[in-house]
Amino acid sequence: MSGLIRNLLTFLQALLARESASVQSRVITHFWVTPFDCGIRILKSDKYLQFAEAAQIDYLVKTKLFSTLIRGGVSFVNISQLVKFSRPIAMFQRVRIETAIIFADEKCAYFSHQLFVGSDKHGEVLVKMKFKRGSITVRPGELFDHAFTMKPVQIESWDRALGMI
Repeated sequence: MSGLIRNLLTFLQALLARESASVQSRVITHFWVTPFDCGIRILKSDKYLQFAEAAQIDYLVKTKLFSTLIRGGVSFVNISQLVKFSRPIAMFQRVRIETAIIFADEKCAYFSHQLFVGSDKHGEVLVKMKFKRGSITVRPGELFDHAFTMKPVQIESWDRALGMI
């Protein structure tokens, strides 16, 4: 339930925020790690995904992509997620999440959510997202006007690994 409450509060804060960003921007979101997010004393692994989900909502609202989706009758679905844990995040620490779309092709957009405590990177969540209008996949290029030149190496190897499953 804490994920639903965090998402709702993040959505409302993003709506009320005065700043807006372009789709090419890196959007920054902050969260406090609460006792509900921890096992004994550190952030539980599933909470990295919840934080990334809330940061993704913040990104979609602040870049106005959320309103574009609503107006176009488009929904989104995360089809794959990859987490890299670098360092543990302790209870009551303030986490900064930097979110950006790092690549988009004809079918999917790839989000990067980097988690920092202070200036130290503690993890990263990569999200492969599809946009859907009913059962039809919507090209990311129809929703935002940014051309990506080259697929990053980590995305290429991730896609290859997904193809093996």
